[in-house]
Order: sequence, then C-alpha cells, then structure tokens
Amino acid sequence: MSDAMLLLPDFALIVIGWVLCQHTPLGRPLWDGIERLVYFVLFPALLFHSIVRHPLALGSALPLVGTALAIVGAGIVASYALKWVPGVDARLHASGAQTAFRFNSYVALALAERLAGAPGVAWTALLVSFCVPLCNVAAVWPLARHGGHGYLREILRNPLILATASGLLCSLLGLRLPALLDTTLARIGGAALPLGLMAVGAGLQLGALKEAPRLAAALLSIRHALLPVVALVLLGFVALPPGQQAVLVAFAALPTASSAYVLAVRMGGHGGYTAGLVSLSTLIGMVALPAWLAVWRHWAS
Repeated sequence: MSDAMLLLPDFALIVIGWVLCQHTPLGRPLWDGIERLVYFVLFPALLFHSIVRHPLALGSALPLVGTALAIVGAGIVASYALKWVPGVDARLHASGAQTAFRFNSYVALALAERLAGAPGVAWTALLVSFCVPLCNVAAVWPLARHGGHGYLREILRNPLILATASGLLCSLLGLRLPALLDTTLARIGGAALPLGLMAVGAGLQLGALKEAPRLAAALLSIRHALLPVVALVLLGFVALPPGQQAVLVAFAALPTASSAYVLAVRMGGHGGYTAGLVSLSTLIGMVALPAWLAVWRHWAS
C-alpha cells in the first residue's frame, strides 16, 4: 500500500470535520468545546497512557530519540531566528513560531502502526514523550514574553506537559496501571485521535494569513521543507533500522499541532493567524508527508 493510501483514513477524518462544521448544524460553537475537551482531557489521557503502556527502552531507541530532538531543536532555532528579520510583527511571530516546530501527535500516533506495526507505536510514543515537553516549553516562551504571562506558571499549567511528565515518571519508576484504570484511559485516549483529527478539519481557516504572508511562508517552509531535509541528512550519520527511519521521516514531515491555536488564544496571541497556519500546514501535510516518505524510500533503496 502506498504512503498516500496509508494517510488517507486520517486525512479523511480532517475532511469530515470540515464538512460537518461548514455544512451541517454542527457548527463552530460545538467544535470549540470539542477542541477544549481534546486538549485538556482526551489527548493528555492518550499521551499518559501511551507512555505508561509502552515501557521506555532507551538503550535501543536512544539514537532515534536523540535524532528527533535534534530535528525539533533545528526547528526551534530557525523559527526563533525569524523574529530578527526586519518587518516581522512581534505578536504574529510570538503566535506563529510554534507552528514551525510543533507536530500533530494525533496524526503521528494514528500513522505509527501502519508505518511500522506495534513497534512503531512504541517508538512514536517515546518520541512524543520526549519531544512534546520540549515543543510546548519552546511554544510558551515567546507567547509568555510577548503577553507578559508568567513563563513558569504557564509551563506548570500546560496539560500536555503535565501528562507527558507524569507518564515518563511512572514509566521510569516501573509503575503499572490497575486493569480498570488502564481500560478506562485506553477508551478515553481512543476518542482523542478521531475527535482531534475532525476538530482540525473543523478549524480550517486561512483568511488571517494575509496579515503576514511572508512570515507564514517562512514558518511553513521550516515545518514542511527544512525539518524533513534535516531528518534525511541526520539519517546519513545515524544508523537506524528501517522501521525507525520511517517513523523519524514521518515525524519530521508531520503537519503542525492543531493545539497551537488553542495555546495562542489562551495566552493572548493572534488566534486567527495561528489557525491559518495550522490549516495550511494540515493541507500541505496531506501532500508533503507521503512525498517525503517516498523520497526517503528512494534514498534508502
């Protein structure tokens, strides 16, 4: 099965969300509530459960984790550097910088099993557990500075950071969930992916990008061009098995996190501009992600 066909079910959910929001009575107010439910409850439960359920095996996966962190670090440095380009609006940059290095974990976890089977889910959960805290810390920083928010307070209140940190701690301590709690969290987390993907589609909007199109182009070029290239270059120096290579290339080419919009709005940023970046990144990802996987397969053959 081609990479495009592997991605089709997940992108179909995004399209379904857009259709439901635009062409049925299930309009924007409903999806605002769903976005908050996914961000504050469902997705943290999914992250925590995924990490605890798949014990950390850093010995064999350390090169994979280190490479993924290097990719995210490259995105953070490149997006922060845009602040110093003449003419860049400070509020728009603070709101949108996160879209250059954050990634859509809904899509990542949905794809993992189809790309590399059960080990792919474990590897992706490991990448999420290490990279989500870094991404969220880096996303909060410019918004907190621009909006005058307490940086440490925002970090300590972020549900994704709290969930991943708790999951990592439980995993490192070797704690296992009771059967009842494990089943409950599995069912809560199971709702996160389809609802999260449909909420991404419901939130598609592009109009606000007209306020700073060059900044948008630069941020999305980092997300969809620079980071996959960095991944391919690093694979030339880091020996990873084929399954981990596929997971890493997909990770580097993911569309940005839909929760970037929620974070920007909650911290007083430009929500419309961030929503536009998330929307366009999602649309680009439908084409770019399978294209970069195809480039990797050709390069690896």
